[in-house]
Amino acid sequence: MRYRLELRNYCADSIIEHESVSRVLQEMSDFFLKDQVIVVTGAAGGIGRAICEDLSEAGAKIVLAGRNADTLKETADSLKIADSLIVSTDITKPESVKSLLDATLAKFRRIDGLVNNAGGGSSMKKPEETPHEEWVRMIDFNLTGTFNCCIEFGKHMISQKYGKIVNISSVAGTKGNPFMLHYSAAKAGVISLTNNLSFMWAEHNICVNTVVPGLIATPNMIKWGAVPDSTDENNDPVPRLTLPPAPSDVAGLCRYLLSPAADMITGETIPVRSWFRSDRFWN
Repeated sequence: MRYRLELRNYCADSIIEHESVSRVLQEMSDFFLKDQVIVVTGAAGGIGRAICEDLSEAGAKIVLAGRNADTLKETADSLKIADSLIVSTDITKPESVKSLLDATLAKFRRIDGLVNNAGGGSSMKKPEETPHEEWVRMIDFNLTGTFNCCIEFGKHMISQKYGKIVNISSVAGTKGNPFMLHYSAAKAGVISLTNNLSFMWAEHNICVNTVVPGLIATPNMIKWGAVPDSTDENNDPVPRLTLPPAPSDVAGLCRYLLSPAADMITGETIPVRSWFRSDRFWN
């Protein structure tokens, strides 16, 4: 009610255009992230790109981290992110993560949030056919990398007595995927890591939560034919909640968890999945 009265008075005293009204409403919202500095790893991928776009629209300053500086720059340029920093980073190497933190502080002098989105799968194999070196690589990329980022950025958040961390896991970490044993184990580890850090760092006012996507309709998943058609055999629309969510659905939840609206939420494991059967049951 207070916000409505403030906006009504503002409109009564000023002749403002529709865009200005939208901006005022956004800035009054608990979901607005104006001038907050958020680091996003895996920023150039389908989900990472959507997260960067959403957070930028919310007013945040974005640090785009990933292995390929060229794709990061293309992402920042195409999204027209006004205040951003691009840092080529290998999250499996602690010294590279330390450089990411140092570069962020050198430019912005602060860090408000971290989204550990970097990760990925591999070709499907039976457990007994999984090579040891592939197991190590997948654990390093999907779990150890998240650990490296949490610890390096967490130490700084402890010193400043606040911060928010969002770790991206997968339904493979809750439901499992026996043909990607290493990926499932790593993503389950991310959930456990989050639970433990949220307990240990609550006294430092640091929120740590896990977002757990199911199958997401990223450009690659659509290209690979993993996403069902949005229309049936009669060309009628399929109910939205029976289809996989979009990257923007993951981004919206990340924005919420990084915002003041989620200041009292920590240690949670939150799925992003519709009633898409393969994300809930074994067929």
